[in-house]
Amino acid sequence: MSNLTPQNNPADDPLADLFTSERNAAGEQPVPLSRREARQQREAAEAASTPSEPVDEDAASDTAEPAPTGAASVDAPSTAASSGDSGVSEPAASDTPVSAPSPRAPESDDTDSSASRARTTTIPAFEDLLAEDDTANDSGPQPIHRGRRRALAGGEPPKRRRGRRGLIALIVSIVVVGGLVACAAVVWTSYEPQIRKVLGWEEPNDYEGAGSGEAVVMVNEGDIGEDIATSLHDAGVTKSFDAFYDLLLAQPTQPEFFPGAYKLKLKMSAESALAALTDEANRMEDTFVIPEGTAEQDALPSIAEGTGIPLEELQAAAADVASFGLPAEATSLEGFLFPATYSLPDGGDAHAVLQTLVNRSFQALDDAGVKPEDRWKTIVLASLIQKEAGLRDDYYKVARVFLNRLDPAQWESGLLQSDATVAYGTGNTHRVSTTDAERADASNPYNTYVHPGMVVRPISNPGDLAIDAALHPADGPWLYFVTWNLDSGETIFSTTQEEHEAAVDKWLSWMDEHPEYQ
Repeated sequence: MSNLTPQNNPADDPLADLFTSERNAAGEQPVPLSRREARQQREAAEAASTPSEPVDEDAASDTAEPAPTGAASVDAPSTAASSGDSGVSEPAASDTPVSAPSPRAPESDDTDSSASRARTTTIPAFEDLLAEDDTANDSGPQPIHRGRRRALAGGEPPKRRRGRRGLIALIVSIVVVGGLVACAAVVWTSYEPQIRKVLGWEEPNDYEGAGSGEAVVMVNEGDIGEDIATSLHDAGVTKSFDAFYDLLLAQPTQPEFFPGAYKLKLKMSAESALAALTDEANRMEDTFVIPEGTAEQDALPSIAEGTGIPLEELQAAAADVASFGLPAEATSLEGFLFPATYSLPDGGDAHAVLQTLVNRSFQALDDAGVKPEDRWKTIVLASLIQKEAGLRDDYYKVARVFLNRLDPAQWESGLLQSDATVAYGTGNTHRVSTTDAERADASNPYNTYVHPGMVVRPISNPGDLAIDAALHPADGPWLYFVTWNLDSGETIFSTTQEEHEAAVDKWLSWMDEHPEYQ
């Protein structure tokens, strides 16, 4: 049913004059006429219609109706015809033909008299809709409003506002752009080195100038170029391992380095660092440096270089573990040779020098609020964090990962699966990568791929940051992490195996580009 169907009372329906509601004898709905057809039929009706008797002008305005569509005049049946789906009943019409006035007279407001009149409607011609009757009285036809003329003439309706549609389009655009930005961020994070390399955006791997601040670097007996390049980078002197090592390879003759502690600066260019290391004026007497994470077997040679005490005497003194006041669980000085720069101009014997480092470790634990009975477990965890973590903020996340893995509710096997512990057990204290055979070796007591629970003993000498991280781990659900960039220390933390495997792939790609770490 159309919502434009005329109502029973034409006077109440403002659109009644637009559609023909009369039905033919078969009950069919006539098709609306075009304006030309309506005009032709109206002209024919005017020519054929002759009033049977004079009609009073006032009465004509009350009784006259337009001629029905399709004929000049219609003899209405004596009984009403049903209008079907239109819901309009056709009232009985007069036997006398009704002439169609021109211009069309306005319909009467008397709803009672309309029930006795024949119900017909004619679509007016567009020209008539726009015309004004100059002879009409005040109650006659008036100019039609522009908007109504457009509607009556079948013109294009006013365009709807698109405020809501525009808002939806804006939201969709924001979502799409946001998605593209997020995807780009993921790609950049995952493949930054490769993208920089392809586009030629690689950052310089070297600082400029002579640097600033202060740093002390140890050169031990037997160190080769790779060892010194690593020490300089770890101490913050050079920007990268490659900057210094490539410079050494480019020298026409290999420079000679003397063991000892050297006073340098932070963020030096590789050329400035090389010049400072070969200048005896920068060599510090009775001074040595123990970097954070250094293992005992690597610390003792540095102490010997800085103090002049033979390495054999230091090793013999370190073997008397019980004489240093360590926790009962300790079987070596590992974990309690606090990393720092030491200057001991007064010399002393091997035991006294080592005791100085142990006491400094006790001081750090006390300052952190660790009770004497908790020193052992704190140092064990801190030594693991020190060896595995890279950037400062990562220390606290690494601590959380290991503690989560010790929780059966989160990690049923209880295996820490730390490569650093496995490597330490093999004697390779300078690396954290391991082989499949090493990870499967159950004879290694430090193999946390095989033995569940916390590693049995410390694997390095931790500093203040690692101790604090062991005491105040970050909150998080992480169960995996991998340091994918060994130069910068950037680490990816993951909760699922799938996320971790993607991070490992990124690390392996980086390793392929840096064979010096293999």
